[in-house]
Parts: sequence; C-alpha cells; structure tokens
Amino acid sequence: MPTDWLIKNAELVNEGRRFHADLRVKDGRIEAIAGDLDGRSGEQVIDASGLWLLPGMIDDQVHFREPGMPYKADTLHESRACVAGGITSFMDMPNTRPPTLDRDALEAKYAHAAIGSVVNYAYYMGASNDNLQAIRAIDPRTTPGVKVFMGASTGNMLVDDPETLDGIFRECPTPIITHCEDTPMIDALHALAREKYGEDIPPREHPLIRSREACLKSTRLAIALARKHGTRLHVLHITTADELALFQPGPIKGKQITAETCVHFLHFDDRDYERLGFLIKCNPAIKTAADREAIILALADGRIDVLATDHAPHLLGEKAQKYDQAPSGLPLVQFALQAALQRVFEGKLTLERVVEAVTHAPATLFGVKQRGFLREGYAADLVLVDPNKPHTVTRGEVLSKCGWSPFEGETFHSSIASTFVNGQRVWDGNRIDDSVRGQRLAFDR
Repeated sequence: MPTDWLIKNAELVNEGRRFHADLRVKDGRIEAIAGDLDGRSGEQVIDASGLWLLPGMIDDQVHFREPGMPYKADTLHESRACVAGGITSFMDMPNTRPPTLDRDALEAKYAHAAIGSVVNYAYYMGASNDNLQAIRAIDPRTTPGVKVFMGASTGNMLVDDPETLDGIFRECPTPIITHCEDTPMIDALHALAREKYGEDIPPREHPLIRSREACLKSTRLAIALARKHGTRLHVLHITTADELALFQPGPIKGKQITAETCVHFLHFDDRDYERLGFLIKCNPAIKTAADREAIILALADGRIDVLATDHAPHLLGEKAQKYDQAPSGLPLVQFALQAALQRVFEGKLTLERVVEAVTHAPATLFGVKQRGFLREGYAADLVLVDPNKPHTVTRGEVLSKCGWSPFEGETFHSSIASTFVNGQRVWDGNRIDDSVRGQRLAFDR
C-alpha cells in the first residue's frame, strides 16, 4: 500500500474547528493542510466530498486479554476491530495473566504487539500491594501510566493497603489512572443480594451491588491522595452524577486531576438490563438514565475530559452464566466512535467536543508524541467518517474474537469510510489490510 495520499474536499474537524480543506500524506506523516492542493505523481487521490476527516481515535482503556486469555481476545483480532471502528491507537490494561507488574512483563507485551497489531499500541504498568519498587523504577517514556485498581480486580491487583496506596501516589513518576470502587461496600451489598436471590441474582441488581456510594467513596479517596502528593491523576469510567462535582469543567490542559467516561455509559442505562441482561454487565456498572444524561452534560462542558471504551471481551457462553459466574465487560472498540457520534446527531454533543474527548484529550493527558491532532508533521493517523451513511450492526461483521457486540441491531447515523495508520489505509470501509503493523506509542516527557 502506498503511503502518499491526497485527501481532497473533506470537512476537517480539529482543535475546536470545522473547515473544508485538502490534506496531503507523505511518508506516513501529514505534509500539508491547505485549500485546493494539486496532485503529485505517485500519490493516490481520495475525493472525500461529504465526509468528515478526523484524527484517529486514541482509546486509552482497553483489555485485549494477552497474555493469559487468548481464547476470548487477542491483539490481532482486537486491533482489527479497532481499525474498522476508526481507532488508530490503543492503551492496554495490566490485569492480564500474569499481570504487568514489572519492566520485563511490560516489554514482553510491547514485543508481542509489534508482531500482531495493525494499529499503534501502548501498555500500562500495574500496581499491587507489593511492587512499589518496580513503580519507582519506571522510565516514564515506556508507559502511558500506572493503573491502580482501588476496587475489585483479578489476581494480585487490588491495592487496598493504605500505606502502599500513599506510597504509589507519592512516588509514581507517571500519571496514575484509577478504577475507583470501594470493595468492602460492594461485598456487603453482594452478600445481601445473595441472601435475597440465592444464585439467581438478576441483572438489574448489578448497579445496586456495584453502587454509586462505592464509586463515590473510592473516587474521593483517590482525589484526596492526589491532592496530598500533587499526583497527576486520571479517574477512569465515571458512571454516576454524584462523582461529577469532584471534577472541574474546562479544557484538559493544566489540570492535575481529570476524569473519563466510556461510550456505553452514554448509550445504555439500567432499563437495558431487562433486554440485554449480563451482556452489559460491567464494572463499574451502567446506572440510571439520569446518570447517563448528567455524564453527557459533563462531557460537554469538560468536567469529564476523555471518552474511551473499557473494551473487555468475554465469550457469549461466559455471559450466559448466573450472576456470580458471568464476567464483567463488553466488546466495544469496533463501534465506539459511531456510538459516540450518535450524541452529535441527537444534538447533545458537538462534533468538535467528541473529537477533543476521544483524540486530543488523551494525546494531551499522556503526552503522546506527534499524534492526536491534524497538524503538519504529525503522524497520519486519520479516519474518514460518512455522516450520511447509516450503519446497522450485525453479528456477522464483528471482528473481535468473542464474536458479538452489545450494539447488535442498533442503527448508527454514520459509517467509518476509511482508517489510516501512519499514512497507510488499513480499513477502506470494507476490508482490512492485515499486512500493516502499527507503531509503539512514544511519550514526550
């Protein structure tokens, strides 16, 4: 595939502006953005009339399940789902088997992604009750940050020792990102539900067990520790209106403490448990319609800074089990950008704000080097969106290894027409070029 392109007549969306221009890609980078650029010999020309040209989405929260769980997900399948959905870079979580708790485990993940990922990649270091020395030794250029599970997690990754938490927030050389839920509160509510329902806890009980109070208590603790030590803190997957008062509205630049929500929290609410059951069981839980609307408003005013996925695939057979056995998590990357853009068509978010939240903000937060913006000299990670071509999701088109989507049967107003990674068109609206390999993200720190 050639890496020299001229994209003409598109509507570019970048840094708070929408404008018509041409964009030239040469040797994998954006060479020029201007009106009425002339074609050159050897470059391919795309007439993008009627299409939106956006910087590719940077999804800073995914679980691709490698190492340890390749039967339900792997880097090749999930990165292919990413590129079909307009995601050009991902940041993967450390709660794998084994967990990513030291430099060797981190570098092993990078080596594996270099073989199999069709999009750009980065990996978080994890925190545990006994790896503070490894956290102190992190080279900040090797990872976007350290993930701290301040709520239930797998294996050795629930950090519940107060002294360890204080040490991590005091000494971590990168941003800290947190999953905030209070485990003792959840355990107590879970015990009450088991007393009432036995093994047949219904899906509608999930947001009551993983309660808003558990989220609020843990988020307050994380913020208190960040303020005490001046830590750069990013709180993941906000699900409640109650937590929003803890964050400041406005642009992300200069903030010490930031917040994130996920596409499914903008799309589903607790009424959907009756229809979808444990297919939408996730941690923290999808909550009420009022919470959903409050989160959208907070995303609009910048109180919530980043919009991501928390893509976490499980097999349908696993999801069909009873409450205690059905795992939490949804496959989301392939249709995440389209789901986010639905809020634009509804008039609840501007297109400029969605682009800021899914691309500019994560690039700024983590210091991603020369990506996340339509700027001359930056990597040509691009997505062309057709806002006038509706798309109904079917199971047969799902590229994630788990083979299903919570959006099946949904009709989105838009379609992903093309996705470019480092100047190569990896998705043309119908097919993926599996020969392309993404690059390791670099952090400008």
